[in-house]
Amino acid sequence: MKVRIEPVNDRMCIVTRERGQPDDLIRFVAGPDGTVVPDLRHALPGRGCWVKAERSVIDLAVKRKLFGRALKTEVTTDPDLGGVVDRLLCDSLFGMMNMARKSGQFVTGSGKVDDAIRSGAARALMHASDAAEDGVRKLRQANTARAKGIKEAEIPVFRLFSADELALVMGDGAFIHAAALAGQAGEGVVKRAKMLARYRNGPDAGPG
Repeated sequence: MKVRIEPVNDRMCIVTRERGQPDDLIRFVAGPDGTVVPDLRHALPGRGCWVKAERSVIDLAVKRKLFGRALKTEVTTDPDLGGVVDRLLCDSLFGMMNMARKSGQFVTGSGKVDDAIRSGAARALMHASDAAEDGVRKLRQANTARAKGIKEAEIPVFRLFSADELALVMGDGAFIHAAALAGQAGEGVVKRAKMLARYRNGPDAGPG
């Protein structure tokens, strides 16, 4: 029996009724027990529905009880489904940061990050949300100087996790300042960081 996966033109948000690209939407399916399950990779079998990849929109879908109607079955929806998705996005980003670090495409420490920015190797800059402003300012200056020197936009900056959150999840790989570098894994970090920032803050709030 063939597994049904919706074609591209079926990707419409069940809340806003807007069509979007895969990176702008999160797919949900009903699990075997009827629980609504996020499908971040857009790969789980069965009927799915799509919601704009923003926390506020998913919270609205839960409040309005839209998942059962969209999935055409009785479902159980976690009241904190938006929080579940946030944690899954965090896990995806942490995993990619570890992969990029092992591949030499993710550096930590203000000195290495400064060098990566000024050399043009950095694709994104990351700070702990509670990083000291002096260190943030110095790297901001490096980012601005690089952009002016090559007449390009500054690389995106993210402040998504506190130092304690990073230490808890990443252990020895935790950081206060870091840079994602050019390469498949480094670009994967940038993509996931952008998605998490957009999910938390909305599309117009900036990266971090």
